[in-house]
Amino acid sequence: MSEDSLIEYPCDFPIKIMGKAEQDFTEVALTIVKHHAPDFDEKTMEIRSSKGGNYLSITCTIRATSRRQLDELYRALTGHPKVSVVL
Repeated sequence: MSEDSLIEYPCDFPIKIMGKAEQDFTEVALTIVKHHAPDFDEKTMEIRSSKGGNYLSITCTIRATSRRQLDELYRALTGHPKVSVVL
């Protein structure tokens, strides 16, 4: 697999995480993001509710240092049962 990337690292990289609006969804997402991007400032996290209030959209802009970091973060997020979609 080629390591070529259109992204130049390090860079600011937004990740949108969506899931059901359950009490601990934000905490779960934040824990996973901070595990892979320890320098992420949780005060910059943007949280939006869906129109009906059933889902949350969380945007975390991390300082991405490598493709491997992003791949592992996406795998961890998409592998969690509380996370519905990651963009």
